[in-house]
Amino acid sequence: MATVSVPPDWPTTEAQARAVQDELRGRVVLDEPGPPPGTGHVTGVDVAYDDERDVVAAAAVVLDAATLEVVAEATAIGHVPFPYVPGLLAFREIPTVLAALDALPCAPGLVVCDGYGLAHPRRFGLACHLGVLTGLPTIGVAKSPFTFTYKEPAPARGSATPLFAGSEEVGRALRTQDAVKPVFVSVGHRVSLAGACAHTLALTPEFRLPETTRRADTLCRRALREAVRSGVSGNGG
Repeated sequence: MATVSVPPDWPTTEAQARAVQDELRGRVVLDEPGPPPGTGHVTGVDVAYDDERDVVAAAAVVLDAATLEVVAEATAIGHVPFPYVPGLLAFREIPTVLAALDALPCAPGLVVCDGYGLAHPRRFGLACHLGVLTGLPTIGVAKSPFTFTYKEPAPARGSATPLFAGSEEVGRALRTQDAVKPVFVSVGHRVSLAGACAHTLALTPEFRLPETTRRADTLCRRALREAVRSGVSGNGG
């Protein structure tokens, strides 16, 4: 498990964080289809927090996209580097997530974030931010529509409807299992929206959430418990 130090130039104010979003947003690549679903590696990333102890744990779990078997996994522990501000959550997570990805022994392939990409008030959610910084194809699969609107998809698995910010389509509400609540898929970087939805369906053969998210969630929670139990702090102590 890696212990992460926050970069010295990491934003500390809302104004600084928004300026970084403005600078990086123009680097998002939207004209690539992304890797074909069911091929290569696909990696889930997720984080867990202990705000009382100022600790965040990140996990990266690599699956074989064809079989959904675990290929590799890595975790990292850091301190929470930014306050909770809606729309700026990536600044709480990115340094530790990057450390977990860097600790993997193999290429991650497509990265699936438990959160948002273009479906974000400033069109630059975690999936976009992570994709731009790493150059990897990324998508966001969120549990809720945030502040956006949609019509309920048909009950059958694979049904989808646009997720709108006003008249702009920023993602899709996607039914991953018959008659269960949809998930909310958006492009992060170097993947089309149709491709992001196809990947999400390939990753949800049994459950509502992608296997990448389910496994990364379990791993980061376990890493956080172990770090707290052993007295590890986000500052490396």
